[in-house]
Amino acid sequence: MVRHGETSWNKERRVQGGDSDIGLNETGFEQARKLGAFLKKENIIAIHASPMQRAIATAEAIANHHRLPVEVDQELREIGVGELEGMSLPSLSTTFSQFLMQWWQQREVGESPDGETLVELQQRAWKVVEGLVRTHEASHGHNDRTAVVVVSHFFVTLAIILKALDLPPDCFTKFRVDLGGVSILEFNDYGTRLLTFNDTSY
Repeated sequence: MVRHGETSWNKERRVQGGDSDIGLNETGFEQARKLGAFLKKENIIAIHASPMQRAIATAEAIANHHRLPVEVDQELREIGVGELEGMSLPSLSTTFSQFLMQWWQQREVGESPDGETLVELQQRAWKVVEGLVRTHEASHGHNDRTAVVVVSHFFVTLAIILKALDLPPDCFTKFRVDLGGVSILEFNDYGTRLLTFNDTSY
């Protein structure tokens, strides 16, 4: 699981959901380049990405080292945030203070105005993961050491990890996924384990 590199909206601290297709900035492309070098020795057999260009560009930087195509999956797009899209964090805290209190203090996974809930996001993203695991097992067995890379977004990464660990969605406030952060989930006969979380050491 890889979160995409930095965009101008990340730098400007704007809400960046699944409706604005903002590309990587200079820092983001450098992060992607370093990611590619960091993962080049891994035994990667497939690379999947969100349809957002920030995720695709990050995935391509990894794929270049493995001569693999980037498979784009619509269900890996970032959570829909509706009216919050593009808002700066200061204006968000003023305009939607009650909504933010619900999310961050009460930890209730509610829907943003005209957006989607974390549960809805988790349902669509987890279907992708289940499909990838089934395909991988069918062609490589259950306990081999090959890897599939999924490049997506903050909430997509968290939603998948929480589901894999059987944690409720409202635990999302307990975790942080940085830009370019690498997390590793292992699926085997004994279940699912989180081996690495949010590695940006490269």
